Amino acid sequence: MRTRTRNLLTSLIAVALVIPMATPAQSAPIGNPANNLKGTVIDDSMFGLHVKDAQNGVWPSIRFGSIRLWDNDTAWANIETSRGVFNWTALDNTVANANKNGMSDILMVLSGTPAWATNQRNPIALPAPDASGIPANMADWDNWVRAVATRYKGKIKIYQPWNEANLSTFYTGTPAQMAELTKRTYDIIKGIDPSATIVAPSTGTRLGGPFKKFYPAFLKELKALDWPVDVWAAHTYPASLGDTNDRQELANNWIDFLKAAGAPNLPLWDTENNYGLGGPGPENPEQDIEGTKAANWTAITYLDALRLGISRVYMYQWGPFNDLWGIQYNEGAAGAVAMETLQDWIVGTTYRGCKEVKRKVTCKFGTQSGINQVVYSEAGNKTFKAKKQYKQMCQLDGSCTAIPANGKVRTQGPVLLKR
Repeated sequence: MRTRTRNLLTSLIAVALVIPMATPAQSAPIGNPANNLKGTVIDDSMFGLHVKDAQNGVWPSIRFGSIRLWDNDTAWANIETSRGVFNWTALDNTVANANKNGMSDILMVLSGTPAWATNQRNPIALPAPDASGIPANMADWDNWVRAVATRYKGKIKIYQPWNEANLSTFYTGTPAQMAELTKRTYDIIKGIDPSATIVAPSTGTRLGGPFKKFYPAFLKELKALDWPVDVWAAHTYPASLGDTNDRQELANNWIDFLKAAGAPNLPLWDTENNYGLGGPGPENPEQDIEGTKAANWTAITYLDALRLGISRVYMYQWGPFNDLWGIQYNEGAAGAVAMETLQDWIVGTTYRGCKEVKRKVTCKFGTQSGINQVVYSEAGNKTFKAKKQYKQMCQLDGSCTAIPANGKVRTQGPVLLKR
């Protein structure tokens, strides 16, 4: 069973600061998102995580600013066991665990249709058999959304109707049906809690065929309903052999689709991400990404997000070792240490933009004492010439050393230059 599940996941899982909402009908078309975040103060909510067994009391030992509830026994299929019969235990426990640990920024994914509520049979659906089906009666969906939003008003403030709606593992309805479901979700939740944020159903980008077939059609249908979302979402897992540059290309493809559709200029979130996930196809076996590479790729993922105008990234996931994905996030793991270190460097600073010259990237962050820089290379080790005002160079493991007298800094992964 484990091998079967592993193969299914590696084949089909495609894997983001709260910004004030805009009324969809009044939002201008999306422009150049790379400029959207310049001048903003970086909030810790940019650094999101999924947490395995959060419903059972598990909590990361590193700092992070936002959590997305997926694979926590909190899907619709897990909670509404039969029409009107709800088992809220896992979701209650997860919210209580988050609150106990000072976390109020909770993104709830509403999807996962119970078998009793759909006529579309799919035994290999996730997170449960048949959970990919569109509700046979949309009134069942409405009642589910209304029940969640009423019970957790003031406790959960961010909702996402569906996970990876372009992949048959998670959704087997049409783009038009998903647009209608999104509109219903928006109207119901806003009616109960006008301050809530509705994140668009996520789209997986790594499988080009399902992405291109579903997403433009979905955006067309959503436009006809006056764009009933507050945030755009994608999952930019690259193919298993892909790196941060490949992830950046997938993100650009997603943004290009939004532009082509005339989508409103709303925040962009990457609501699930990692590397090394097996597939697509046998020529892309799963990869373990460890040590310095795991640290560098984690940090570059967030820094590239700033360059792309993506204001949140939720990494998948904190928990014990699992070889389905390449970068592990757990106590002492290089990726987890890098995530916390990068927060130390940039949370609370003002983002001043990044500049790329010959694949060397320099990002500037305003602090009370002046401008700090984070520098890194997109192609192997590179030498940077630090300006004289910078005295220290800090690594992603948290260590800092004096910059050499000649000012030359040779690095592949991100380093912080500070006064």
